[in-house]
Amino acid sequence: MKIKRNDMVHILLGKDRGKTGKVLQVFPKLKRVSVEGVNILIKNLKPKKSGEKGQRINYPSPLNISNLALLCTKCGKPTRVGFKILENKKKARVCKKCKEIIE
Repeated sequence: MKIKRNDMVHILLGKDRGKTGKVLQVFPKLKRVSVEGVNILIKNLKPKKSGEKGQRINYPSPLNISNLALLCTKCGKPTRVGFKILENKKKARVCKKCKEIIE
């Protein structure tokens, strides 16, 4: 996956288009990502015991990875991600705009 946990991403499509946020969770098999403060849904919980009150819980619902663009740490722009093999034979992510390695 080109997007990892704790990356900053830019939302390209949907009701939160234009917002940025930090990746909380990644679901590689589903190709979905949960982003902090974006795509917030409300879940109503019923009371479990008598006398207890019900609750409303806000949580970020996962977005499809195709609707996100990674923010480059160097240039700060939303960019596509490429890969490069380094001298120590490790694979590194590369910004397509400024050609810098993304950590």
